[in-house]
Amino acid sequence: MPDKTYDVLVVGSVNADLVVRVDRRPAAGETVLGSDLATYPGGKGANQAVAAARLGGRVAFLGRVGTDGQGDFLRNALRGDGVDIAHLITTPGPSGVALITVGPEGDNSIIVSPGANGRVTEEDVAAAGPLFAAASVVSLQMEVPLDAVLAAARAAEGAGARVVFNLSPPAAVPDELLALCDPLVVNEHEAAFLGASDPVGLLARGPRSVVITKGADGAIVADADGVTEVPSPRVEAVDTTGAGDAFTGALSWRLARGDALADAARFAARVGAAAVRVAGAQSSFPRPADLEEL
Repeated sequence: MPDKTYDVLVVGSVNADLVVRVDRRPAAGETVLGSDLATYPGGKGANQAVAAARLGGRVAFLGRVGTDGQGDFLRNALRGDGVDIAHLITTPGPSGVALITVGPEGDNSIIVSPGANGRVTEEDVAAAGPLFAAASVVSLQMEVPLDAVLAAARAAEGAGARVVFNLSPPAAVPDELLALCDPLVVNEHEAAFLGASDPVGLLARGPRSVVITKGADGAIVADADGVTEVPSPRVEAVDTTGAGDAFTGALSWRLARGDALADAARFAARVGAAAVRVAGAQSSFPRPADLEEL
């Protein structure tokens, strides 16, 4: 790819992750005791931006935070990891928040209150036109409105940037958006939502390439070069929160550097494995030195 100012432009969500660890999740009407509340910077978009930046990527971000205290916290967290936040807009009202419970095996359950993320618009995308021309890869997710996601994919296509689209949380999307994905990134649940359990079936939906993430079992990649299974290093999982975002952020960065999709996915699997060894989302994302043993 020609040299650009940014490796990755992320258009997406910024959340404050409010995390409690529990021995077991409560049944309906039941109360259980958990750990002390921990607050981390998160949101699928911000997570992917930080993951790429921690690895050495030149990253810009387009999104919204609120006028509450969480907005300042989230803005400072992105800035602290070297993400360009010139197009992180402050909008009246609350910032996005994710309520997360983490079980004894490191698995998580998440409820997201979108807040300012729900106010990202097509106009925000249009106003940031030069950002798209300056980026090699544009990374998208579904924690901001679909109209904004589709506008961003169109802007990326028009600027010659590669679109990495993580269909999470799963939602109905137009065929036009799927056709712009290179790759479409989904986990097994999201693949099933699209009506396919294998990458070839997903390719039939229209994306140019596909990555299905499988947690501890790695990933499956499909593109014009065929289907490739990508293993994941075996690690002891402490907290899986944000691991998929770490994978996608790393994938986007390596694609921006010119890696083939399967090679980028191999690297991303190492990054995702490193992330589950530490509690939290962004707090768990590795730097290059953290990957040397994987």
